[in-house]
Amino acid sequence: MSQLVTAQKRKYRWNERRRTLISAVGAAILLASIGLGSWLLGSSGLSVQLENRNLAPSLSHLFGTDWLGRDMLSRTVKGLALSIKVGLLGAACSVVIAAIMGLMAATLGKTADRIITWLIDVFLSVPHLVMLILIAFVCGGGLKGIAIGIMLTHWPSLARIIRAEALQLMSAEYVLVARKLGRSRYHVASRHLAPHLFPQLLVGFLILFPHAVLHEAAITFLGLGMSPHQPAIGIILSESMRYLSTGMWWLAVFPGIGLLVTVRAFDKLGNHLRQLVDPRSTHL
Repeated sequence: MSQLVTAQKRKYRWNERRRTLISAVGAAILLASIGLGSWLLGSSGLSVQLENRNLAPSLSHLFGTDWLGRDMLSRTVKGLALSIKVGLLGAACSVVIAAIMGLMAATLGKTADRIITWLIDVFLSVPHLVMLILIAFVCGGGLKGIAIGIMLTHWPSLARIIRAEALQLMSAEYVLVARKLGRSRYHVASRHLAPHLFPQLLVGFLILFPHAVLHEAAITFLGLGMSPHQPAIGIILSESMRYLSTGMWWLAVFPGIGLLVTVRAFDKLGNHLRQLVDPRSTHL
């Protein structure tokens, strides 16, 4: 019976590794395609060409054109590239903040733990999008305001997980020995805790990234983000709402599908990697 369970676990782990590898390759190809496409397309497709306005998808304009004659393929690819940049920056900084907060809560004593736990609860008690809008507005809006807002609102949930993992590691024998040998808290956090927490931080980054991209699109859709002249997915979708009733469906369908595919690809990769890293997710 035990051999059967062991064989099932091995098979499950192998399947998860294969799914994770496939998801990672797909996400990497998607990122490379968007980045390369944004570079190859240049800025010519973003220029106003009134003689080509309101054209349906065709061989010359695969995604059609908008009411100013701008090529929707160029706008969609560049909008996705911009959203990915903001998402990567916001998710990376959120992971760094979460790691620092979690390690501080675990290593600096009960007082620091209470303060950080209270801070996490405060951020989690406010609706996520409301907090993001407030921070982005206070920081002046635009690309900088959105990036800062994402950085300061996406870390609490991950920080709570890192804190719990770090507190569990603090009771490990090798950590206790290091403390008895007089090692500093910084040494324990950087040499003993951080390497063990890296897989959780990587999974957290991959899970936070699609949320950051979606929230960037939501903020720009509401008109609280970047300038209307910038090719952001949220701006493209917001502007297309005024023309859908006239039959110009391609203005919203292709950017929406691009955003959905990008978010879904990295969400799937994060979920597969989380199941691979966490042995408790096997349910066997």
